[in-house]
Amino acid sequence: MTQSRKMSLVEAVTNVAVGYVLAVITQIMVFPWFGLDAAVGEHLAIGLAFVGVSLVRGYLLRRLFEAIRVRG
Repeated sequence: MTQSRKMSLVEAVTNVAVGYVLAVITQIMVFPWFGLDAAVGEHLAIGLAFVGVSLVRGYLLRRLFEAIRVRG
């Protein structure tokens, strides 16, 4: 069974979206432990700074492993 490029993208987007929500919730809970004070908007912006990188990373890794699987 192979995964299409479209489904790789859907999987990567879903993974990043869930990760983004969890990251923001985690930041809101953990930042105060380290004396960091950030508004909700700042938490959202910090999370967005990593979304693009995470999306590209997830997609490229999925395609890499799919290529390895097909060649193997």
